[in-house]
Amino acid sequence: MTVDIVVCGLGPAGRALAHRGLAHGLSVTVVDPAPERRWTATYAAWLDELPGWLDPTVVAAAVDRPVAWGTRRHELGRTYTVLDTAKLQESLDITGAQVISDRATDIDRNSVTLASGATITAERVIDARGLARSPERAEQTAYGVIVDEQRAAGLEPLFMDWRTDNGANPDAPRSFLYAVPLGGGAMLLEETCLAGRPALDSTELRTRLQHRLRSRGIELDGTEPVERVRFPVEGGRPGRGRFGAAGGFTHPATGYSVAASLAAADAVAAGASPWPRSGRAVHKLRSAGLRALLALPPNDIPLFFDAFFTLHPHSQRAYLSGRTDLPGTAAAMTALFAALPMRLRHTLATAVLPRR
Repeated sequence: MTVDIVVCGLGPAGRALAHRGLAHGLSVTVVDPAPERRWTATYAAWLDELPGWLDPTVVAAAVDRPVAWGTRRHELGRTYTVLDTAKLQESLDITGAQVISDRATDIDRNSVTLASGATITAERVIDARGLARSPERAEQTAYGVIVDEQRAAGLEPLFMDWRTDNGANPDAPRSFLYAVPLGGGAMLLEETCLAGRPALDSTELRTRLQHRLRSRGIELDGTEPVERVRFPVEGGRPGRGRFGAAGGFTHPATGYSVAASLAAADAVAAGASPWPRSGRAVHKLRSAGLRALLALPPNDIPLFFDAFFTLHPHSQRAYLSGRTDLPGTAAAMTALFAALPMRLRHTLATAVLPRR
């Protein structure tokens, strides 16, 4: 019997899509080599990105006015949330779906071939397997530690902090501090390379984090739980048969994809295209934004973010979260370009031209 939808991959995007398919009364099959694997990454989102159907208890912590630093301090007028990873996974219940522990090897619109040799047919087959790493793809990397909030009592929640107290050479690729509450009295302190080709490795980021925290009076004893992050920020291909990172949902200039996948899951499960024409145009603009970031000299990156965080909050939101908001994204990028120092404009204008 042909099922309504087969979802390949049970990360946050695939699980959300399968969950919403069941909510719409569809027959759902999911394929994943390790369907019982527990998620361990930290996921965060702006509160206004989360869909109304999502269980509100998955929000572990919220920061009403997170702070960002370029060369100066900026308060962001938008609530930022950190999700409880275990609760998120549990809330995306897929009871009622057929779960197949296997690896999808060949996917087309209406069928998928598995490593075992079996073939499954469906009205729709969706690839939500994420993205494989490649030297050709820019990546985001991070090294973080989880500490008791009391040990970081003097550190305010930080969306990003580009200040130079991490001991890195001024001419070296830049990284920033990300510091957010996790709920339950814990805080994640993470040194992050926003995007690089190649990106900074875990050893370098660990050294920078330790130096930065010491400079702020926070000593680590080596027993802290560690989080390591490494994933591509480019390479997803927008299309009706792909979802999540595999389908280009990763914001190329920020690395965020989970909130966008959650927000789109219900409509896509119901049959809507994940990529209307406006969304494809936004994807191209965001890819240009990534090229701009990669082209900036290290010392100019904080100036770039100073300009970004002085934009009107509506423009910031459009660029960060408006996956299909073409007018808002274009207006935000135009306003950002106008706000930058004149000497940076030529660098960015050259960088964002499409590569031949």
